[in-house]
Amino acid sequence: MIADSHLPDWIPAARRAANSLRATTHRAKGADHHVYVVLLRDPRRLGRTGLYVGETSRDPDLRFDQHKTGYKASRFVNRFGLMLLPDLTAHLNPMRRWEAIDLEEALAEAFKAAGVPWVEGGH
Repeated sequence: MIADSHLPDWIPAARRAANSLRATTHRAKGADHHVYVVLLRDPRRLGRTGLYVGETSRDPDLRFDQHKTGYKASRFVNRFGLMLLPDLTAHLNPMRRWEAIDLEEALAEAFKAAGVPWVEGGH
């Protein structure tokens, strides 16, 4: 895990953006989907960091591992994914599928509006 002092300076704004969202089906009966956020870093471009937003019916840790091994992977997470940022989505998970799909897009838009310079996923 990366110490907070080594995280990008826009992370607090991303946390505020994520915390502004709520899941109405959080922990409801049948809630078995998750949204997750991955920290991205492109080593070819000094200082280029961003976030990937996804949704899954699997455990987010397992889904991150699948991305990194190439299984149904986002090319961005596969190549540039550093780590999951579970503190950005813990207050939302788990939820029902329809809401995970909606919140995946809403999170990506909220991160863009909060000034995260590079956002992938969210669709």
